[in-house]
Amino acid sequence: MNPTAAPEALSWSIDGCTIGRAMDVLGEKWTIVVLREVFNGVRRFDDMRVRTGVPRQVLANRLATMVESGVLRREPYREPGARVRQEYRLTQKGLDLYPVLIALLAWGNRYLADPQGPPLEFAHRDCGAEVHAEIHCGAGHRLDDVREVVPRPGPGASRR
Repeated sequence: MNPTAAPEALSWSIDGCTIGRAMDVLGEKWTIVVLREVFNGVRRFDDMRVRTGVPRQVLANRLATMVESGVLRREPYREPGARVRQEYRLTQKGLDLYPVLIALLAWGNRYLADPQGPPLEFAHRDCGAEVHAEIHCGAGHRLDDVREVVPRPGPGASRR
């Protein structure tokens, strides 16, 4: 490969990029923090707000966006003597984000943890071993070096 040649990616359009679309839903700090809480079993607005320190309106906006995009669903509940309120539950679309959260946590634990270690880990419920994300190809090969991955145009790609 010629080191001065333009990357092949420049010949393909990025219109409709699914990474960009995913970031439209997830690309704000508080969205990932809220997802962390829901994955940890925190489902109620006030509990999320107090635990995370997210401003009330920001939290309301993030939850509305995740409900609109189908990542979360609202489920009514009522405390005795109180009005009906909503809690937030993961949909299948939201559950499918677990590997993303696990990979993000692993990166943060590796590069950003305090000297005493990370405050959160994910463990396998059955055996207790730490959970981590891996990259595998469709043929089942585990890729230990990300340099083994090559981007290529997908079926929805178009030339620029």
